[in-house]
Amino acid sequence: MDKIGVVDIFSGPGGLGEGFAGFTQNDGCKPFQVVLSVEKDAAAYETLRLRSFLRQFENMPDEYYRYLNGLSSEEPDWGELYPDEWHQSGEEAWHFELGVQSTWPRLSERIKDIKEQYAGRTILLGGPPCQAYSLVGRSRNARNEGYNLQKDERIHLYREYVEVLATLHPLAFILENVKGLLSFRTQEGLVWDQIVRELEEEGYRLIPLAGEYGLREDCEPVSSDFVVKTESYGIPQRRHRVIIVGVRQDLGAESIKESVSLDLSNELVNVESVLGDMPKLRSRLSRQDSTEGWLNAVKGAIVDIEGDLSRNTEIDPEGDLLRCLGEVKHAFDAQTNKFYQVEVSNGKSHVEFLLDCPGDLRDWIVDKRLSRLPNHEARSHMPSDLARYLYAAVFAQAHNHPPKAQDFPAFLAPNHKNWGTGKFNDRFRVQENHRPASTITSHIAKDGHYYIHPDPIQCRSLTVREAARLQTFPDNYLFKGNRTQQYTQVGNAVPPFLACQIAAKLWETLAQPRLR
Repeated sequence: MDKIGVVDIFSGPGGLGEGFAGFTQNDGCKPFQVVLSVEKDAAAYETLRLRSFLRQFENMPDEYYRYLNGLSSEEPDWGELYPDEWHQSGEEAWHFELGVQSTWPRLSERIKDIKEQYAGRTILLGGPPCQAYSLVGRSRNARNEGYNLQKDERIHLYREYVEVLATLHPLAFILENVKGLLSFRTQEGLVWDQIVRELEEEGYRLIPLAGEYGLREDCEPVSSDFVVKTESYGIPQRRHRVIIVGVRQDLGAESIKESVSLDLSNELVNVESVLGDMPKLRSRLSRQDSTEGWLNAVKGAIVDIEGDLSRNTEIDPEGDLLRCLGEVKHAFDAQTNKFYQVEVSNGKSHVEFLLDCPGDLRDWIVDKRLSRLPNHEARSHMPSDLARYLYAAVFAQAHNHPPKAQDFPAFLAPNHKNWGTGKFNDRFRVQENHRPASTITSHIAKDGHYYIHPDPIQCRSLTVREAARLQTFPDNYLFKGNRTQQYTQVGNAVPPFLACQIAAKLWETLAQPRLR
């Protein structure tokens, strides 16, 4: 078959598109070509356009690596260096808002052109905004004075997806969203039922990706079959999302359930396997930052925690925390000299290459042309949060699970009236080395309390690059915008390595002789 054109709408930073573009057959050919990406967020669009530009090269330009490796202080002017490729990236990546009336005329014309150009051999990707559907989003919206669920326009943005689907009429589509979509209701009933009905009316058979469904004998899926648990498919993160694959009925979609189902992973990929080789970083202090000041703050936290545990044995009756803290104190003192010779937060010393990571994921993430990691800068933290992060990471090491609110010493409790009510049990959540990470969401942009690094010596939250690795973005994938915007992009993305597996299964299905 000739190449299949990929249209990616509600693209975010491009996780779905990256997975499809990166899928490579055994003969080295890449059958999927991203021809249009649409995103309304300015920073995510800049990320998308840069990646679109870079994909046009068999090997990314030397100037790009000089910039990533810190050999040039400013990003090159790509339009001046490579005018044709940069212009083409602007043709592919669009900074448009879907659901706005002024967008549709130009978009529909472009989609019709793509359909004609690829003679109908196209794929549609996308994840309409999910804030209104998510359980967290619903809770947050309910607290907003004047919020009216029925007037939230984001609820019906999936219809933009359906309208593009109807115009493009692709061979297949992928639609991704949060689990809350399955239970979200409007006055018209379950939104899930509405979406399924409208997609099927366009002539598509909806097929779950979950490997468990592919193994079942019964044919008709229920809504829960469309929930993909990413940790079951080699992703180092417990991210559970609704993913619908739709294949055109006229392609014989009734009989292809097993070929689309993802292959279950034999083992879980844990946090340490993708973060363990990364350069150790200290955070910055939120006020009057200096290496000496940070060292004093951490040493002071160790002394305070040690003293409190010694006096209040009810928290640590067996002495496990004290023993673990003693090991951390010893390691901290032993590593101080070599640890902090690395310039603060510069991401250098990237010398290991995920030796404990499964080979296919390692090859997907690692780029040996990098001598340092982009987007790998630690946040600034208050000394009180450094102490909480240190304690939480030590607790997780000692007990093999993160602490709840009641597990914290009283002197580390934040000044919050609801701290003891149970509502904030997981306010400080450590990512455990021996398990897949918890779901990386856009909330990571607000604070790092839910994403504490497992290494007590570093006592900090995850960097953008660490979050990106847990999302399986390649190390050479540069996120544009300020750090808050970068975190938001990573949290909103679909793991590219999962998308690549979906692309492989879809290609296997579409390449069957009866479907050509």
